[in-house]
Amino acid sequence: MLVTFISECEKKALSRTRRVLDAFANRIGNNTWQTPITEEGLNAVKRLLQKTASKNTAVSCHQLKSRIRTELLWVVGRREKFNNEGIVAVNYTEADKFIGEINMGEIYANTKKQSLDQHLFAVGVVAKELMKTFCTDENLQKAALSAGFWHDIGKLEVQFQNWINRELEKKNLITELPENGVHIEKGPFSWEKYPTHNEVSTLIYELLADDSSLGKIEKKAVKHTIYWHHAKPIRKDDITSLNQVLEKLKDNDLKKLLIQSKEVMESVGNLMGRYFDKNQIKTKSVSDYEDEIDGVKLPEYKTYETSGKLESYKRNIKKNAKENLIRITVITADRMVSSLSCEDLQNYIDNRKLESFAKDSLTQEQELNQHIKVCLEGFEVKYPNSDRNKQQTQAAEELANEEIDIAVLKGPAGCGKTKIALEWALKTSAKQIIWVCPRVAICQSLFNDLSSKEYLPNATIEIHTGEFKYTNKNPDPSENEYFSGDIVLTTIDQIISGITTHRNISNLARFMNATVVFDEFHEYIPMNGFNILFAELIECKKLQQNDETLPSALLVSATPNYYFVKEFLDIAPEDIVGIESFNEKFYEIEFIDYDEIAKDETNALYQKVDKNTFVISNTAITAQKSFINSQADETSILTHSKFTLKDRESIFSSVFDSFSENGTHK
Repeated sequence: MLVTFISECEKKALSRTRRVLDAFANRIGNNTWQTPITEEGLNAVKRLLQKTASKNTAVSCHQLKSRIRTELLWVVGRREKFNNEGIVAVNYTEADKFIGEINMGEIYANTKKQSLDQHLFAVGVVAKELMKTFCTDENLQKAALSAGFWHDIGKLEVQFQNWINRELEKKNLITELPENGVHIEKGPFSWEKYPTHNEVSTLIYELLADDSSLGKIEKKAVKHTIYWHHAKPIRKDDITSLNQVLEKLKDNDLKKLLIQSKEVMESVGNLMGRYFDKNQIKTKSVSDYEDEIDGVKLPEYKTYETSGKLESYKRNIKKNAKENLIRITVITADRMVSSLSCEDLQNYIDNRKLESFAKDSLTQEQELNQHIKVCLEGFEVKYPNSDRNKQQTQAAEELANEEIDIAVLKGPAGCGKTKIALEWALKTSAKQIIWVCPRVAICQSLFNDLSSKEYLPNATIEIHTGEFKYTNKNPDPSENEYFSGDIVLTTIDQIISGITTHRNISNLARFMNATVVFDEFHEYIPMNGFNILFAELIECKKLQQNDETLPSALLVSATPNYYFVKEFLDIAPEDIVGIESFNEKFYEIEFIDYDEIAKDETNALYQKVDKNTFVISNTAITAQKSFINSQADETSILTHSKFTLKDRESIFSSVFDSFSENGTHK
């Protein structure tokens, strides 16, 4: 069995107990030991502890039953040092359940009956743990902790507490919380008259929080996250300042609300002190703050100056990237914690398992690397000692250099970009690949390639776009299976929606936890808006890097724009790795001027061509007329984005079967 010993001994009993426990178990904390042990061995430990026990002895022994559940076996010494489960109380006991006039056990964060202080504390801890995976900057990790601690403090507001208590009195209470959080949504209540709890939280944070350990940028990012961790309600008269928030707090006495908020944050600090042995929450003294919020605006979601200066855009990209990361960690942590029952939440806090809870949510099965190894071995068997394999391996090794933050592959058609990207992912120990494409057709083409016998037939290849959602193993996955494949092929808009909306924020969290390939990234450069948000995504992945980490993002293009890469994305030219094409086939592109009105062979769209020729028109009507004119003489297909999903899938498959490598050429 696996057991944990917890010592709350004092004075001389502390050293005597440590000698006994050190002989049998591994010390994993100042007062905690853990070890696998037989029942006979455990009885021996208990006898030795009883033999040396005094009035200052207090040791509890627990058997680990599951990841979050333990069972008390026995206590030697002072039983009152522990709660009923033999655990040192990390939550409040009856003695400190009341802070000021507030009963912490009766102030709720949601309809799961999670107490507000426990909810705030847990979200902060989980958000910081998530941020450790998403970012190596310790200041941003501290900012995520602070934003989590304060994000829902506005739920102390009278209207919210009255509403949630009425909801809790209902017999058929729905315990599955909505994705956008718990808000007052029914009855005579109107957002035209009242503020949202996140608006109130922003006001309270501005007036009470003393985040002196954070820098100016991080403080602004914390306030941004508190305000934007829920979507903004639609109002006839928009709220843009803290004064307007205060004006809508009709049923609240500001000073009383601040005093109560201070008491709740004191309780959060007490939880922190017991959980981490330190309390880092500081608040300002309560006084009349109304003058302090004059002219203070609510945070803008995104800020970009229209000066046209490159440095201005880059400065805002860096700021927004940091705000993106703090926001996704807090929203993700909020949803994770809110999914727990109040009993499970208390167990996670009591057992100091919140960090494990966060890490478990990010764990990926590590079978992808084995699938890639088998794939690469197959290429080596098929083309033994070939220059092509050697050059592709060399390119992958150069891209996986730990001195590179963002890797860039310049590879023309026929160089084996897909194989190089897979080998790079293997060398960087990828657990999951999110393959981002500019267009659905590229996703479909890659899906067919990667699912083939030559590549990764036994891996789970997933396609996730606005219209297509399936895997090579499941044609109709459930929503909770989205973005879970070994390789997820998706479009840029699906990732960017994690920045621009609240609904798809989980996509952005998965993006940060995965190894990412941006295919044909040069197509984003002329796309207004997308180019800036793409740069934010790259900046987010940069924040994951330090001197010891391998790159987790790869940009792939046959024609990378060097100015965009160097000057806008701040990627050094020497980090761009090039490889020549191995395709020796001859092809020719010819641009022809023609009269669109003509309907004979003087119009290029009406000329007869051989079967290996593509004729491309930039107008749909011309293409349609050409198809009608030539359909009797050619094996041609007409397609359009307005066709039904089923028809477009069928047409794509026909074209792919015909023109792919070893295709039918029909």
